[in-house]
Amino acid sequence: MLLDQIGSRVRAQASDTVWAIGVLERAGVIRRMRPDKVLRLAQLYARLGTSPALGSAATALTRPDELAIVDEIGTLTFAETHQRSNALARALAEHGVGSGDGVAIMCRNHRYFIEATMACAKLGAVGLYLNTAFAARQLAEVLEREGAGVLIYDEEFGELLAEGGEDMKRIVAFAEGEPSDRTAEELIASHDGAPDLPAPDEGARYVILTSGTTGTPKGAQRGAPEGLGPLASFLSKIPRRSGETVVIAAPLFHSWGFSHFVLGLSLGATMVLQRRFDPEDTLRAIAQHRARTLVVVPVMMQRILELPDEVKRRYDTSSLEVTAASGSALPGELSTRWMDEFGDNLYNLYGSTEVAWATIATPEDMRAAPGTAGRAPRGTVIRIVDEEGRDVPRGETGRIFVANGMAFEGYTGGEDKERLEDLVSSGDVGHFDEGGRMFIDGRDDEMIVSGGENVFPREVEDVLAEHGAVSEAAALGVPDEEFGQRLRAFVVLSADADVTEDELKAHVKSNLARYKVPREISFLDELPRNATGKVLKRDLSEPEAAGESAD
Repeated sequence: MLLDQIGSRVRAQASDTVWAIGVLERAGVIRRMRPDKVLRLAQLYARLGTSPALGSAATALTRPDELAIVDEIGTLTFAETHQRSNALARALAEHGVGSGDGVAIMCRNHRYFIEATMACAKLGAVGLYLNTAFAARQLAEVLEREGAGVLIYDEEFGELLAEGGEDMKRIVAFAEGEPSDRTAEELIASHDGAPDLPAPDEGARYVILTSGTTGTPKGAQRGAPEGLGPLASFLSKIPRRSGETVVIAAPLFHSWGFSHFVLGLSLGATMVLQRRFDPEDTLRAIAQHRARTLVVVPVMMQRILELPDEVKRRYDTSSLEVTAASGSALPGELSTRWMDEFGDNLYNLYGSTEVAWATIATPEDMRAAPGTAGRAPRGTVIRIVDEEGRDVPRGETGRIFVANGMAFEGYTGGEDKERLEDLVSSGDVGHFDEGGRMFIDGRDDEMIVSGGENVFPREVEDVLAEHGAVSEAAALGVPDEEFGQRLRAFVVLSADADVTEDELKAHVKSNLARYKVPREISFLDELPRNATGKVLKRDLSEPEAAGESAD
């Protein structure tokens, strides 16, 4: 029996390896090259694992003169980024940074974010990525808790960062005026980019902060994935390709933008970066650089679609084959509009800071079932369970638990996300349809009980967003003396749209059960969002937000 089990496990592992190699060959990650380069790449892999340190060194070896970064400062080749990050790593080492030491990074999307991350990986340091939309108090709390010794930041955030980390060594990354501290560019220019640094004693670690939409942001720590299986799983669903050009509009400090930067190193992709998102500038960048891939959060898609038709027609986006979206809920109506406008190139990843990914929806999935989060890629296990941890039947809502090769190592404060055996809670509730596609019904802490009935705000939001007059919608529970809780909705109207509260209530009533109709609907100019596009519902629950109604 034991020998049978061992044999079965070996055969499964061999099958997985053959499958992964096939996926990576099709993507161009594995390709023919001179035997001496193959040997050097194998040596680099053995020394550096799968961290950005490997990507930096490998692309400098195999694609030294190809463009790695295009930003508003200019362009850099893979050889240049490798040597510059080597130099920055040596400078950080002089600042006392070594294996396991923390480096806080608060930068927008540009070369210094990339180079700082590479430098940390080469030292085995822990990169702590600060959200550029956080308030000063949140930043001070995070810096105090995480204890990083060096801060690399854009000059524009200097005042926000003044309250915390007084003892940290500070380095300015991007500055439009006169910087107040020594700059990363000065450090790079004053240190050697060759030879390569020795392999660090520890593998690199990364701390991605949770969104903080419901409280103080937590630091979710993870290391580089083990082996090539997770990379193959991702590429089997989202067909990014070797040597392509990608416009990364999603913030790099967020796990979605960050993952595409790391993936870009594996693919030798040219990364086009913009410090601030602008919908027309994004279309311009796609057209100018003939980008094959665009990385966004859903609210960015919304802003692009809201551009006047004559503006959208101004730019040739025919090169775009992959629009990769994640970071917040993607309503079915928005996905359909995007594909009708830009072609069936949309891929939506559902996951969280803690679980990385759970499911990926392809264009075929979203055409067949708008609003779906898709299916789990190979190597990912999903269970949807009730409060007792028992699997629920298809069609019924339950809590989502996920296992894959990318799950996080726990919060830096010592807490952990709830686990079910070896699966981690995503923090959401959802269900599978009869075709095995997953749908997200809402946060597991957002469900309200109104008059004895369970109501998930997400499905009400999706129905409201389907109305032609509505651009965006959000819903949440508020106390009610009679029913315990009731639902309240907030909507942003499309340009020149005219609709009444009663008309929207009637629209919801015609699509959902009566008890799911919001008792009140308020009209806002915009929904409060964080930098990754997630709606800040705690802000909507405040009296001043609740009072902004227009009839």
